[in-house]
Amino acid sequence: MQLFLISGLSGSGKSVALKVLEDSGYYCVDNLPAELLPALMDNLRQSGKTRVAVSIDVRSGSSVQQLPQHIEQLKQRGMDIHLLFLDAQTDTLVKRFSETRRRHPLSDDQLTLPECVQRERDLLAEISNIGHRIDTSELHANALRAWVKEFMGVDRARLTLLFQSFGFKNGIPLDADFVFDVRCLPNPHYDPILRPLTGRDPAVIEFLQRNPDVNKMCTDIRLFIETWLPCFIADNRSYLTIALGCTGGQHRSVYLVEKLARHFQAQQQVLLRHRELGTTD
Repeated sequence: MQLFLISGLSGSGKSVALKVLEDSGYYCVDNLPAELLPALMDNLRQSGKTRVAVSIDVRSGSSVQQLPQHIEQLKQRGMDIHLLFLDAQTDTLVKRFSETRRRHPLSDDQLTLPECVQRERDLLAEISNIGHRIDTSELHANALRAWVKEFMGVDRARLTLLFQSFGFKNGIPLDADFVFDVRCLPNPHYDPILRPLTGRDPAVIEFLQRNPDVNKMCTDIRLFIETWLPCFIADNRSYLTIALGCTGGQHRSVYLVEKLARHFQAQQQVLLRHRELGTTD
């Protein structure tokens, strides 16, 4: 029996993620109190359901903090469990709530909206560390749908290396385990011909390949990952997200992420994301 758990901050896109799973044939339950999860799974197992998706968050109240214990109990019963945790920058969440004029689940007469978001983040802190995190701050709904489908297809028995490019001007990804700053490298943006292109285009690739510092940066990052990857595998990690950032997330970081992903694909399960380009492979 396979269980996909969706959790995360209010306004981060959980309903979008759950809809993707529903469209993929999963039996979906939204806003389930955490303490009811074991009983629900027993009931669905008896009724013959083999693929289930459940959304659990702070709407469950304080019981949401018991979720890690329930997950461990279900794993001991032999259940295949995947936890997807959606997050976003506080200012992004505040903007989304302001635009939709929806009430935050923790709102009352005492807390401001940013304070509600921080309170929710504190309540979910332990959960965010046991699942695969996706920062939806700069993601459109279509990109999030693609990333969720990508997450569904990975072999959870193996560690997945996730390489992600981003632009510092839009903030550092919340879901990154390691962040490398490549803004010190020559910037194709200042060439009018290269400016509208990306790090996937031959002209930009040629421009960056010619520079020794670009090649040395790539080698240094590769050696760092190769040195420490065995430790993360031994620690039974399911995902390791390596984010590379340049100013706009269009040229240098895209090129280096592509190159690193190609190198490690021969050894590991690799996913590739370009946040500012809104693409995934």
